[in-house]
This record gives sequence, C-alpha cells and structure tokens, in this order.
Amino acid sequence: MYDRNSKKDWLSAAVTAALGAGVVTSFAVSQGQNPILALGITAFAVSAALIIDHFV
Repeated sequence: MYDRNSKKDWLSAAVTAALGAGVVTSFAVSQGQNPILALGITAFAVSAALIIDHFV
C-alpha cells in the first residue's frame, strides 16, 4: 500500500537544510562568528539531511 522506496527528492532536502542552517549561521556571523566555520556548519547540515533522507 505504501511505497517505501518512493522516489526521493534530494534537491528539496538539500535546499531546505541549507536555508535552515544558513539563517542560523548568518545570524551567528553577524554576532562575530567566523564565516568559514558558518559555511562548514551549513555544509554539515546539508550532508546530514541528505544522509538521513537517504536512509529514512
């Protein structure tokens, strides 16, 4: 009844994670955080979202 192996939308998961992490890290950069660290956090959030989307 429910197709567990349905087609995943990886682009949507990546964009959603990047936007969410980007908002938080842009605020942190405005408060004095290193921008390179903020990009690393955003990249980690995107990769974690893609891995979770793949296995769940």
